Amino acid sequence: MQTSKLRTLWNEKKPVINGWLSTSSSFVAEIMAGQGYDSLTIDLQHGFVGYDSATAMLQAMRASGVTPMVRVPWLDPADVMKALDAGAMGIICPMVNTRADAERFVSYMRYPPDGVRSFGPTRVTFSQGADYGVHANAHVVALAMIETAEAMNNLDAIVSTPGLDGVYIGPADLTLGLTGRKYPTGFDREEPEMVEAIQKILKAAHKAGIKAALHCGSPTYAAKAIGWGFDLVTISNDVRLLAGAAAQSVASVRQALGANGDHVSSGSKGY
Repeated sequence: MQTSKLRTLWNEKKPVINGWLSTSSSFVAEIMAGQGYDSLTIDLQHGFVGYDSATAMLQAMRASGVTPMVRVPWLDPADVMKALDAGAMGIICPMVNTRADAERFVSYMRYPPDGVRSFGPTRVTFSQGADYGVHANAHVVALAMIETAEAMNNLDAIVSTPGLDGVYIGPADLTLGLTGRKYPTGFDREEPEMVEAIQKILKAAHKAGIKAALHCGSPTYAAKAIGWGFDLVTISNDVRLLAGAAAQSVASVRQALGANGDHVSSGSKGY
């Protein structure tokens, strides 16, 4: 079975830089996989991605050596097991609110006797090796999302769940869960009470001997999170990166035109 880059970095006490895919495109997945990320996550919860497209995206990512992961839509055994069978080496599971939720999630991730995962590795034996079934339990990564007030109330019980590899903070939903609509939605939280909550999750995870991951909206905040001690940070996503690069490109042209004293109306055609 192939070695997971994510686990290799963690074994070396190094942070993981994770990318995020929200669009249903194997070409975009292939491009993103070649940009130096350590891991790359396909979002089946909020992304415009279905299972068939996700499988093609996992295939497109294979040659890069990046660790492929999937955020499943919900805590559902079928979603978790099918994503693993398709080739995901890590699963991020949303809305894990209790110890019982975490235990169910872990059980879906692993074959008996460690769990209840059904054996049917449709693609993953080709992508990870014929001995996948023997080694999968020790290699797949289970990350439970902490994003609600209920999960915060049950934090110590969740992070101490046997077999759970780490927790993944969704700061936008966590902010809504803890403060309602007191603050604008978004990722890179600067409010003292939210920074305190994020760092509380980080400390609880490390005290329990598991990893802590944070979804970030910018490289600057991701670097700050690594400085706090986070083991994995997600930097933006393909949609935001495309929108940001496109907006910057257009703004640069307009700035250059203004500097040259030129003007082109938005309705004119230069061809």
